[in-house]
Amino acid sequence: MVPKGKLVIIGGAVDLGSYLSYNEDISHPHYIKFFERGILKRMITESAKGEDSIVEVITTASKIPEIVGKEYIKSFNQLQVNNVGVLDISSREGANTQDTIDRIKKADIVMLTGGDQLRLSAILGGTELHRILKRRYIEDEFMIAGTSAGAAAASTNMIYRGSSSEALLKGEVQITGGLGFIDNVIIDTHFVQRGRIGRLFYAVASNPGMLGVGLGEDAGLLITDGVCMEAIGAGLTILVDGRYINETSIYDVEIGSPVSIDNLKVHVMSIYDKYDLQKHNLIINKAIQIEDDVYLKIKDYD
Repeated sequence: MVPKGKLVIIGGAVDLGSYLSYNEDISHPHYIKFFERGILKRMITESAKGEDSIVEVITTASKIPEIVGKEYIKSFNQLQVNNVGVLDISSREGANTQDTIDRIKKADIVMLTGGDQLRLSAILGGTELHRILKRRYIEDEFMIAGTSAGAAAASTNMIYRGSSSEALLKGEVQITGGLGFIDNVIIDTHFVQRGRIGRLFYAVASNPGMLGVGLGEDAGLLITDGVCMEAIGAGLTILVDGRYINETSIYDVEIGSPVSIDNLKVHVMSIYDKYDLQKHNLIINKAIQIEDDVYLKIKDYD
């Protein structure tokens, strides 16, 4: 079934509370940079109700939900979106309360924040909230957006652990089930800045039927009809296509041994580029940047 809703996945600008950041000083969070790059603005433009949208921010993934929630309220308010609530859901019981369900049913946009994607999937997965999100995404003009952990958890299969430096050692990258808003892709975030290309190579080599999506910071994808992905924001998105792999050693080598992969296909997307998940084709759009982070499209070509 073709979803009536829209999905926005964002690479994140700062990771507030993920398992990779436990040793960082999180008392003074950075501003949400993708607001400055126009991603939130594009979300509001694409929402059925625009500035009148009801937005619910789910901070489950974060270790500092109160601080993160306030940042999102401020960012949306600057875009004249004033009906913004924060759902600090810290338990599966909290995901099933009537108040939570009522708010999700009324929302036009639900935003899943950054943090720890395993925490997000473990708390929300299989709850009434999760069921309603999936139903509304299919049946309604409804938007689900996720940044960092919220983006990583959006797909059916999810990377939840694995170092960047040793990602191409067998067993280093760990994958589990995500929230399942989109099939046949696996998503990694903070991709360019943290050198996570090896993680995505390994994930795709272990299941070549999935398209690897590596979202850079200040980069996002707007997904419509469940298959059309448009690059939004100022950053880069890397796509890894494993359908043409000739051979890999991933099923032969011992745990901890390096993995070989022959013939991975890689695409690089920047703003306005589009990729069709059914046809597997990339359409590149040449663009120039003008004032106020607005981009003017000047030429399309295959």
